[in-house]
Amino acid sequence: MSRSVSEPATHTSDQPDVYGPVESELAEVERILKSELRSDHPYVDELVRYGCLIGGKRLRPTLLLLTAKAIGEMKQAHLVLGAVVEMIHTATLVHDDVLDEADTRRHLATVNSRWDNKASVLLGDYLFTHSFYLASTIGSAWACQEIGRATNIVCEGELRQKGCRGDFALSESEYFEIIAAKTAELTACSCRLGAHYAGASEEVVEQLTKFGRDLGIAFQIVDDVLDLQGEEVTTGKSLGTDLEQQKPTLPIIHALANHSPEKREELLLLLSSDTAPSREALLPWLSEYDSIEYAYQTAKQFAASALKNLDCLEESDATNTLRLIASFVVERTR
Repeated sequence: MSRSVSEPATHTSDQPDVYGPVESELAEVERILKSELRSDHPYVDELVRYGCLIGGKRLRPTLLLLTAKAIGEMKQAHLVLGAVVEMIHTATLVHDDVLDEADTRRHLATVNSRWDNKASVLLGDYLFTHSFYLASTIGSAWACQEIGRATNIVCEGELRQKGCRGDFALSESEYFEIIAAKTAELTACSCRLGAHYAGASEEVVEQLTKFGRDLGIAFQIVDDVLDLQGEEVTTGKSLGTDLEQQKPTLPIIHALANHSPEKREELLLLLSSDTAPSREALLPWLSEYDSIEYAYQTAKQFAASALKNLDCLEESDATNTLRLIASFVVERTR
């Protein structure tokens, strides 16, 4: 049975309970999202409510709320900003699906598949602009400044990735810079907002920002691996789009760096062909030098680095759950 467009995201069997300590607060974030993402015009109303549904795991508002609770002071501003970061994240997903020509996300048709690219672009714009309006209602310019800076970095990262399509000479360090911008900046901003508005010291705010950034990098590395070897029935989204768009991701960068010059040229021809190679055709090239495992181990290193930044927090259910999330992002299958 399909979910209605007003039904929130649900847990899955492979996902640990990372919501427990902030369950009531997340319910309020969900209420704010439903309240804000409405329109008096039926076509617009259906579109924006559908956008509310495809956001998925609610990881970013969860990080924001857990960070606040770990420090100890939850405020109304946190609930509003939880909705804000989810709107921004959803806007990036809607635009990403246009860029990747994806047709499935969260086991649902993407906006560009169900409607068209024009509707997707406009919905993404709607979500971006409405998120900034909502952030302005908490009575502090700081939030708008931080969210604006972070969103600009996210867009810059997406532009850099677009400019690197087909550039299989991309280095690991350049790859990390791109995913730190396009994915990790918003998780970092979520933790930063949670800490700041809970009254944390500037030092603690910076440490939790670093936690969010390293966590986001680990998350994206695993996402890129899943695009190569995940199962669509499990992930709930279109896979293989990185190959179709000729995006150099970490397993491919590692394989190219380790194959002999002759084999590297063969692999480059395969990756650069007009018809994207199937994932099945590419996996033997990646398995020869354990490039998938290398990517997973790299993700684990970033997750371990993230965990070190939680030493500034007192022990609590919220702190333990932040640690659990760091483990989950490298073990997930969706």
